[in-house]
Amino acid sequence: MERRKTTGNEAELNVLVVDGQGGMVGKQMVEAVRKMIPDAAITAVGTNTLATASMLKAGADSGATGENSVVVAVRSADIIVGPIGIVIADSLLGEITPKMAEAIGSSPAKKVLIPVNKCNNIIVGVGSRSTSSLIAEAIETIRQIAGIA
Repeated sequence: MERRKTTGNEAELNVLVVDGQGGMVGKQMVEAVRKMIPDAAITAVGTNTLATASMLKAGADSGATGENSVVVAVRSADIIVGPIGIVIADSLLGEITPKMAEAIGSSPAKKVLIPVNKCNNIIVGVGSRSTSSLIAEAIETIRQIAGIA
């Protein structure tokens, strides 16, 4: 996988964005992370080619599709970002396999999960917040993890 060069002042941050369906949450996350941390190495892994293409167009450095791509990409990630369904087997209308969910959940990377109430997964306490407000909160969490003021 290709990586962007850092400025030399900081360690490169490896951000893995995982999404499925049309990749819209992943697309928004890639755009926001790229804006906040221009030197981050962003890898997009989609559960289908449409999701991967959407995240690549949004500015991810590299992309791949499918179960084995998730299993391999989590090994080098510092932060994994995506809808909460990426850690729940058979979610996203069956696009997340048990092996994908296990690989993401078992990774030592920090996970920043967007609490999307879909596919019979209801996250209590989220209410009816908009996706954009959830993404803004996720970006703030990534900023804190990365130590960016």
